[in-house]
Amino acid sequence: MAGHARDPGAAGGRAFVCVASGFYEGLVWPLDRPSTVIGRGRSADLVLNEATISRAHALFGMERARPFVQDLGSTNGTLVNGERAERRLLDDGDELRMGRLVLRIRIEAAARV
Repeated sequence: MAGHARDPGAAGGRAFVCVASGFYEGLVWPLDRPSTVIGRGRSADLVLNEATISRAHALFGMERARPFVQDLGSTNGTLVNGERAERRLLDDGDELRMGRLVLRIRIEAAARV
């Protein structure tokens, strides 16, 4: 995203995965469970009927109050900011590609008391 500055201090807030392009563009899914599986199979938590992603493509979770993504042995792999990733901690604004699907990570800063 042009002009987008990452805020590593945003870790610890609520995290979301947002579909950035394609049929599901605009879909926002909160990462508010211990784990969320994305894929085209019925057993996935977030089911996206996209032929270029695997039935259980990737798993999202939280580690030390930061979201991470882990590829689940998918055919086309998972790219984070253009690099193939088996497992990667994520920052606000990171772009993920799974087949033709483009996702973006959004992290809202935790409220300070």
